[in-house]
Amino acid sequence: MDMDDDACYRVLLTRDSRFDGRLFVAVRTTGIYCRPICPARTPKRENVTFYATATAAQAAGYRPCLRCRPESSPDLGAWRGTSNTVSRALGLIEAGALDDDDVEGLATRLGVGERQLRRLFQQHLGASPVSVAQTRRVLLAKQLIHETRLPMAEVALASGFGSVRRFNETFQALFDRPPVALRRLSGAATAGEDGVKLDLAYRGPYDWAGIVEFLSMRAIQGVEVVSAGAYARTIALGDDRGLLMVSPSAKPDRLSVTIHFPRLAALPSIIARVRRVFDLTADPAAIAEHLSGDPALAPRVAARPGLRVPGAWDGLELAVRAVLGQQITVAAATNLASRIVRDWGEPLPPALAGIVPGLTHTFPSAERLAAADLSVLPMPRSRSGYLHKLAETVAANPAIFEPAGDLTATIARLKSLPGIGEWTAHYIAMRQMREPDAFPTGDIGLMRAMAGVDGVRPTAKALQHRAEAWRPWRAYAALHLWSGEVISDPLAADAIPKDPSKDRHDRQAA
Repeated sequence: MDMDDDACYRVLLTRDSRFDGRLFVAVRTTGIYCRPICPARTPKRENVTFYATATAAQAAGYRPCLRCRPESSPDLGAWRGTSNTVSRALGLIEAGALDDDDVEGLATRLGVGERQLRRLFQQHLGASPVSVAQTRRVLLAKQLIHETRLPMAEVALASGFGSVRRFNETFQALFDRPPVALRRLSGAATAGEDGVKLDLAYRGPYDWAGIVEFLSMRAIQGVEVVSAGAYARTIALGDDRGLLMVSPSAKPDRLSVTIHFPRLAALPSIIARVRRVFDLTADPAAIAEHLSGDPALAPRVAARPGLRVPGAWDGLELAVRAVLGQQITVAAATNLASRIVRDWGEPLPPALAGIVPGLTHTFPSAERLAAADLSVLPMPRSRSGYLHKLAETVAANPAIFEPAGDLTATIARLKSLPGIGEWTAHYIAMRQMREPDAFPTGDIGLMRAMAGVDGVRPTAKALQHRAEAWRPWRAYAALHLWSGEVISDPLAADAIPKDPSKDRHDRQAA
């Protein structure tokens, strides 16, 4: 990635926090790379090199600064480059795609060749996919050392190292000291028996009230508990169950996350999902600048700075929730989802019961739903049949909701699922696949919101044409339009409009 070194040095001189996470400063005389806000004495211009990512700096042989802690900077990797393929690959890597597979397997999942993927990573991130995975592993381990009291063996396991020996060797080589020495430098930290507690950074502003309001309207009883100050939910990965809590941190531009889960090796995947649900990799300034170019969106963007696209914890849970919500209210769909959890969800282990009042069950797995008699639900038999087929499909292919290919391919793949039509496919792509350009064109809330601006409600085709100017952030445009319409509208974001242009799957599901 091309960078103007003189401009970057001016950023370093002013310690401009707007560039935190956008560039990293490598000092040749010390072999250390820092954030541009590092309080250390400013190095001479001739002694520094600038990198767009921490991975690129580390791949060049520099080690992270112990003072400014690059692992705590905002993670904007998915927004720096112009390649959606790289963005999708970063999401998969963060979720552990290279822990059990190689780069060729990752490329296959993305629908590109291995050489092309390596070239794209070098072009946009200045490093290889393996280097990205290794850097993320080291930085997560460093964060766990600083912010928890987990034993070093558990830190190694939780951050994805294959062995304690490899963990110790990596830190000795990188920092010229064992991992335990970094903990001695870190001072007080959170005790591990109360769960693993971490702060996750984001680039402000952040509309916490907006994302909590959205999630609260759709909270499934027993699985989620949402208040103005915190979000809590049960989680399941494989055969293990746990829970997590998320709230604003006392530190600026951070969310505090507490995770209770029996398998520490799953921690990177859990953190990746938390980032997805709370959209922590977004660059709100860049998004707002682009969308404000449309007079219809400008006042809405100004009124809700830092608005995020709420993600989803699990693709099946979201898909079931969306199918339930077709042509009924959000409240009615939530009640149906809560009944599914009550009848077929799995109760939390006794050790976790009571930590958060109201959290009792995990959402049922695809296998449990496929074996359930969903016809007893108070809904059309055709729709319960779609849910059953959907569960069977996901049980046969658990990776069906992973990002792969471009948006067009993603929508086509989702539409092949039982009961999933155009609107629902875009909704799932927006929240589960983190597709920033997904846009449910036929949504009645979007058309009504545009009518409030232009005086005439547009057709789905006209709205689609208007939304071309909002690319590549049409999903954020949709949230800004919904934010003024959905809360008081009985046909909320999960409802398929009764429109003759709706696709075959949604028409049958109705």
